[in-house]
Amino acid sequence: MVGVIKMFNAEKVKNDCVEWIRDFFEKNGKDCNAVVGISGGKDSSVVAALCVEALGKDRVIGVLMPCGVQSDIDCAQQLVAHLGIKNYTINIKDAVDGVLGSLPKDLQITQQTRNNLPARIRMATLYAVGQSVNGRVANTCNLSEDWVGYATRYGDAAGDFGPLSHLTVTEVRAIGRVLGVPANLVEKVPIDGLCGKTDEDNLGFTYDTLDKYIRTGVCEDEQTKAKIDRMNKMNKFKLEMFPTFMPEE
Repeated sequence: MVGVIKMFNAEKVKNDCVEWIRDFFEKNGKDCNAVVGISGGKDSSVVAALCVEALGKDRVIGVLMPCGVQSDIDCAQQLVAHLGIKNYTINIKDAVDGVLGSLPKDLQITQQTRNNLPARIRMATLYAVGQSVNGRVANTCNLSEDWVGYATRYGDAAGDFGPLSHLTVTEVRAIGRVLGVPANLVEKVPIDGLCGKTDEDNLGFTYDTLDKYIRTGVCEDEQTKAKIDRMNKMNKFKLEMFPTFMPEE
């Protein structure tokens, strides 16, 4: 909901989120582990750090999921080492190639299909790990991404609990600093993980512009404002349950 926020208290919001995570696990898996897909970016880094503070490092499991060679895998490795959490590296390339190679020859595979399939394979992988370690899978999307539909439905948009779902990119970075997440991970330029471009290259506007619009309703550039509004309207379905038929009684 668009509103005006005069000052963001990162320390308080961090503490509140930690308590929220504890409460979630108390109600939805008292002795369960948090399973977090670790990309090496700010969002997964902050979620993992929040879970460690909430549950202790022995109950947080990181899953690194490169698709072939991941150029910034060292960032993901840095994060799990920094937090001291158990982690697994599972390369999903064979799974992705297997699905693509098994599709009918006469099917015209779109670039969107190729871009989004790895995200859905990653989510299936997280749940495979989660169900093997008594886990609950963390969603690592933030409000800014969700606002414009910058997530793959049933891919990174899925999960059992979402600590960052109502926090903008700007706010996530502030919480990361409070948590002591390494600065290079907090300030890292977001890359989509699908086609190798930065988020802002794909979106056509900056997260600073988007976050300001979300929190204040102000966007000086009318074309950018119209684009954000259009993306928000088109992609709301990703955050909703799919329509279901209800037979008459």
